Amino acid sequence: MFAACTLWLIAGWQAASAQAVAPDTVQLSVQRSDEALYLTARLELAPEAPVESALFKAVPLYFVWQVDVYRQRWYWADKRVASANRTLRLAYQPLTRRWRMSLSSEAGGNSTGAGLQYTLHQNFESLTDALAGVGRVSRWKVADAARLEEGGSHRIEVRFRLDLSLLPRPFQIGMANQPEWTIDVERSLVVPERTETEKRPDSRGEALPVAEPPPSAPTEPAR
Repeated sequence: MFAACTLWLIAGWQAASAQAVAPDTVQLSVQRSDEALYLTARLELAPEAPVESALFKAVPLYFVWQVDVYRQRWYWADKRVASANRTLRLAYQPLTRRWRMSLSSEAGGNSTGAGLQYTLHQNFESLTDALAGVGRVSRWKVADAARLEEGGSHRIEVRFRLDLSLLPRPFQIGMANQPEWTIDVERSLVVPERTETEKRPDSRGEALPVAEPPPSAPTEPAR
């Protein structure tokens, strides 16, 4: 009986230690303007060894950004007023030894991701740079301003995950029992009630408020 309990405790400890760690959230902010609602986010991705090994074997992986915008209601469940999706396909190209990231604004696709239409492609020299591109969005338009009700309180739910359903069939077998393949993070943000001043990037790529022109000096009447 003691031996059985010991084995059970060891198995439980191993299962707990094998739990995948969610990506670190380096930056996450939402901006509201007169035209739209924008999301800026940056995650630090560090996939486990089996995931990295599959990438180097030229197995394409699909990462999904999903955003839902909700109108908060005290008398009922919150109402979803807008949604936005991004699917990123990351694949290694052995002939050129480069990494290719492809962007689709569609959700779903078939079991191999072939049903998605990609509108943007970008190449990277290293896996580190490619993962940085996958885990970053900058001023992503997630909803039109008209979707936000005047005077209401809103929040957005942000989710980033590795979509295992788009992996090749042989890799999907037994994935539910392999936590190292779980890359999933969810965050919630409150939408500002007022619009913010439009910003422009400076020479270092940082956003700065657009400066107002100085008032002109009054002219003296001619004598």
